[in-house]
Amino acid sequence: MSESRESPVIAIDGGGTQCRLALDDGKSIVTVEAGPANVSTDFDGALAEISAGLDSLAGRTGLKLESLSRIPAFVGLAGMTGEAISERLRTALPFAHVRIEDDRAAALRGALGLADGAIAHCGTGSFFAAQTQGTMRCAGGWGPVLGDEASAHFVGKAALGMTLKGIDRQHPTSALAERILGDCDGAAGIVRFAGSASPSEFGALAPLVTEFARQGDMLAEQVMRAGARDISAMLQVIGWRNGQPICLTGGIGACYAPYLPADMQSVLTPPLDEPLAGALALAAEFAQEIPA
Repeated sequence: MSESRESPVIAIDGGGTQCRLALDDGKSIVTVEAGPANVSTDFDGALAEISAGLDSLAGRTGLKLESLSRIPAFVGLAGMTGEAISERLRTALPFAHVRIEDDRAAALRGALGLADGAIAHCGTGSFFAAQTQGTMRCAGGWGPVLGDEASAHFVGKAALGMTLKGIDRQHPTSALAERILGDCDGAAGIVRFAGSASPSEFGALAPLVTEFARQGDMLAEQVMRAGARDISAMLQVIGWRNGQPICLTGGIGACYAPYLPADMQSVLTPPLDEPLAGALALAAEFAQEIPA
């Protein structure tokens, strides 16, 4: 995040794991972290984390909250599903000038800058976004019940389901299946766990699956291939074209690289920067739109 700004801006990037805040005063960037900030699953909790983050930012910069509130801000948060929740948050936040969006725009801008291309973000949840000549198109991000294709939640849940299908002899067992059965105390334990597990608890199984996939485990590779098919389909839905760069972001995004079609593997590109950098860039653009 080395690009300097002509005037101070504030950026907030919040998701289901953490919230990060930054102040760029044109000379240096100060960043702080707070807890989870998904405004759909826990609005009050997200607002409390943002407030705590602003207090921390005030302490780090030596500015009072009143001074911070006059600085243009871009806020990108998970769970921003419509205008109603956006207006509720706008009323609750202290900023005089604020642009509020979901977390996808900042992730896309951070990963690609202004270049054309696409991202597949696969963390606990997932979303897909493409940028063509400055126009952004997104898909996914609908949460663990109705979406989150190729997410860590998807990987964990799929591995458990396929382990149970192996017990029914719908396909051969594997070392991963035996490991899961042992860790969960058998099929009954899998069912008990799945009945109350949160998306993050399902997602916590994903590193085990990706590790077994690297070792050539049949079940693990089948799960990863299924997720890669979803990634390929979603990227084409949002307008990715052959030859455009693709960034795989999020905790398990890069794990899908070997399972994607060859034309997508050939254009995989490391992200330019993190979502918070994208949020700062969007904050700077927003600041330029504010009348003097």
